[in-house]
Amino acid sequence: MTRARKTKIVATLGPMSDTVERVRALHEAGADVFRLNASHGTHATLRRSYDVVRRVEAECGRPLGIVFDLQGPKIRIGAFATDSVELAAGSKFRLDLSDAPGDVHRVQLPHAKVMAALAPDQEVLLDDGRLRLRIDRRGPDFVETTVVTGGRLSNRKGVNLPGITLPLSPLTAKDHVDLQFGLDLGVDWIALSFVQRPDDIAEARRLIAGRAAVLAKIEKPSAIDRLDELIELADACMVARGDLGVELPPEDVPGLQKRIIAASRRAGKPVIVATQMLESMVHAPAPTRAEASDVATAVYDGADALMLSAESATGAYPVEAVAMMDRIIARTEKDPIHRQIMDAQRPELEATAADAISAAAAQAALTLSAAAIVTYTMSGSTALRAARERPHVPVLCLTARLETARRMALAWGTHCVYTDDVHTFSEMVDKACRIALEQGMAKRGDRIIVTAGVPFGTPGSTNILRIAWIGG
Repeated sequence: MTRARKTKIVATLGPMSDTVERVRALHEAGADVFRLNASHGTHATLRRSYDVVRRVEAECGRPLGIVFDLQGPKIRIGAFATDSVELAAGSKFRLDLSDAPGDVHRVQLPHAKVMAALAPDQEVLLDDGRLRLRIDRRGPDFVETTVVTGGRLSNRKGVNLPGITLPLSPLTAKDHVDLQFGLDLGVDWIALSFVQRPDDIAEARRLIAGRAAVLAKIEKPSAIDRLDELIELADACMVARGDLGVELPPEDVPGLQKRIIAASRRAGKPVIVATQMLESMVHAPAPTRAEASDVATAVYDGADALMLSAESATGAYPVEAVAMMDRIIARTEKDPIHRQIMDAQRPELEATAADAISAAAAQAALTLSAAAIVTYTMSGSTALRAARERPHVPVLCLTARLETARRMALAWGTHCVYTDDVHTFSEMVDKACRIALEQGMAKRGDRIIVTAGVPFGTPGSTNILRIAWIGG
């Protein structure tokens, strides 16, 4: 199955979408990559979802990527004696380490390291930012606050601390267990939640040890401060607009989305835009016009992939949501303005043979009206460099490593084929022509542009460009 669009779709699996029939329907509707959320479900349900995706992959004959999303250090308050309380604006409210049930005057914040990082005049956001507190003073095991924005607060609601870099690893004890489980399953991407600093990614890389690619979720303001460093260390990024939109003013998020996408594209790393893209389709069969525009904006920005969360995991219309996103993306990419933006935002080239070859391939494909750019790659770097140029034609990625083919399912414009390795230059060209024909990406009489690195099998050594003609 060759897509008519280049921007990819990530669909989250859940109770409404974890059967073979439903995953098959999601893939046929447009899903290229599937997300397993370790924050929800048991290891047994996650294993079942993984097995279902791999079964559909075998049926369709196209590599499918799987993202395993770790929960991360989600900070929550304790419980109340009455399950919930009403906090009035202007009232005093204490957060402390005591495990006694809370009331209208206080509640537990069961995180000593977090408590130690708080200081007067800082803000504490509760329940996804619905309630807002300002810290007045701090003691050894408590903080006294004033309620700025009140409302009903119930048990174990989440806590956000905007502008504060917390002394916490992005990997909790639960995450360590989940990480090992995901790696044993064979997932392709590990998504790290609440990344704050480069050391967070370095720690995860050490544990993952090359068994999966690392995806950094940018959802903390402190991550924005070190964005380029995080992108350099990660294999891909996600614009996680949910928590980012809680800890920052809503008007800041669109600009940051563009900034993260642009920085990722400069680095040649895939980037996903996520959260509430078609939120109304959790309950309705069609999105709002504003949501359709939001999806289109991410495509115009140059994102590699767009993600559905509750829409495909727990919503009433999971397949319809994927199909709708597929149609919006395809229509947006046909807009002449989209191509103008892609060309205008093309990153500056590095003074390397690989960048020179990739840029030349995109230009040759345009000049010669070639049907496709074909890359041979072991690590995926050759295909990623080709995708970074956002060429007018699709990128056919040929690789002898199945894990590479699955990971590349996330990258813009790539169509991945798992195939035997090649040993000679002529064999490479012959195979490129044959597979482009078989995959429906070219027809007899078409030209294709072939790039590879010689000697074969050397990661990052893209140094050859060949214009090939598919004979009759």
